[in-house]
Amino acid sequence: MNSRGATSLLKDSIPITEFSPAGPFGSHDLLRRGFTSVKNELLPSHPLELSEKNFQLNQDKTNFATLRNIQGLHAPLKLQMEFRAVKQVQRLPFLHSSNIALDTLRGNDECIGFEDILNDPSQSEVMGEPHMMMEYKLGLL
Repeated sequence: MNSRGATSLLKDSIPITEFSPAGPFGSHDLLRRGFTSVKNELLPSHPLELSEKNFQLNQDKTNFATLRNIQGLHAPLKLQMEFRAVKQVQRLPFLHSSNIALDTLRGNDECIGFEDILNDPSQSEVMGEPHMMMEYKLGLL
């Protein structure tokens, strides 16, 4: 017999529903676990999907490493500070922001990509009532 005793054997043999991922009736417990998200449970549908999702980040890291090797530590630090400053400047939340300054810093201002043609701002999910969106951003709602 093990050193845990008879009470631990009884506890180990009876399934406790409050610790199981499903509720007592076999369904997902919304109060404790929240809503399930199918998007979080899905795996990438293609092997290159993760690579494409992180393309800009990987390209920035490569450019910073090359810049550091060529010009020294100050060049990538200066460029990163400029990126942060440009990312903070945006339009009001209900207006579409093109981030042209960020594109210029990255060198993408002369490239025509998928998002330039098929990303119509009038079909954006951001469109809404301006006063409500500003109050939400300022924390008044």
